[in-house]
Amino acid sequence: MEDILFEFISKYISLTENEKNAIISLDIFHSFKKGTILLKEGQKSKDSYFVLKGCIRTYYIKDGEEKTTAFYTEMEGLTPPNVLTKTPSEYFINCLEDSILVISNAEMSAEVNIKFPKFDTMCRLLSEELLAKHQIDFDEFKTSSSEERYKNLLQKRPD
Repeated sequence: MEDILFEFISKYISLTENEKNAIISLDIFHSFKKGTILLKEGQKSKDSYFVLKGCIRTYYIKDGEEKTTAFYTEMEGLTPPNVLTKTPSEYFINCLEDSILVISNAEMSAEVNIKFPKFDTMCRLLSEELLAKHQIDFDEFKTSSSEERYKNLLQKRPD
């Protein structure tokens, strides 16, 4: 599990053995079975998720029907909005497959960033990439029909 994360991190920064050991000691690697609900509507949480293996999704329940809003697969992260707003969640998060996730929180991230400042640089780079990706996705959503959005989903996310 650790090797998958370290390979991802190496695309942004290099890690010493000491830094790798510090990450391993945080106890951030967690395995979940398919169907596990990670967050429920109305629940408060401090957790952010990074998918090493598997797939998680966010969804709302509207009029008794599940409405999926996003899928997160290998090497994708999710910080639910309620983590930042410190309010109850408006949606659910569950595992669509057996999954291995990195789970962290703001306190843990702050501790790592203080001990290893280059992680702050990596987080900034990741945030910039994610912001750009979301802007492109949102623009495509606004300018596409529902059929085009479905075809784009199949093309971009065949997994």
